[in-house]
Order: sequence, then C-alpha cells, then structure tokens
Amino acid sequence: MNTTDTRRDAITGTAGCVIAVLGTLAGIMVWLPYGRRGLFGAFESETNPDVFWLGLPVMAVGGAAAALAVFAVVRGRWRSALGLLAAVAGIAAFGYGFDVLTGPQALEDCGPPC
Repeated sequence: MNTTDTRRDAITGTAGCVIAVLGTLAGIMVWLPYGRRGLFGAFESETNPDVFWLGLPVMAVGGAAAALAVFAVVRGRWRSALGLLAAVAGIAAFGYGFDVLTGPQALEDCGPPC
C-alpha cells in the first residue's frame, strides 16, 4: 500500500472519530436542559430516571449518527449516508416513542397552579 494512501486513510479515520465525538457532545448539549429538569426539577423531589437512562443514550447516539451522516455526505459516500440517515430516523422514532425529552410527570400532571 502506498504511504500517501495510508496517511489519507489515517486522517480520514481521525476526522471521522472527531466528528462522531463532536456529534455526541452536541446531542448531549441538546439533551441537557431536558435531562436536568427531569432529574432535579420535579415537584416534591420526584425524579424521572427514564430521562437519564433513555434520553442521554438516545441523544448521544443520535448526535453521533447525524454527524457521521453529514460527514459521509461531504465525502460523497451516498450509500453510507443513507444508511446513517435511516439509523437517525430509527433512533428518532425510538426517542419519540419513549418520549426521551420528557420532564417529570408531576410537572405535566400538576395543571395551572404549577
């Protein structure tokens, strides 16, 4: 294998890893206001652990997959990009089904006085 090809592959792989980490951090930043409210902002100290156990992984994996899909599009890898976009759609459907950005149940059921 040519040295230039090896270096190019190493740089591309490193860029992909960095982009995946940045996407994960972006997903966590999007999740953070909802997660904090769900874990610490409940009525009478009620917490919603599903926000942590479901929300954080869904948003982290979704952010990484979305960032890698954009990276694949930029590189012209259309088949990989379509697969990653399908994964993002599946993760979004899972998140929507389990309502991963939900707040504490007491705040939703409390009504106008809260």
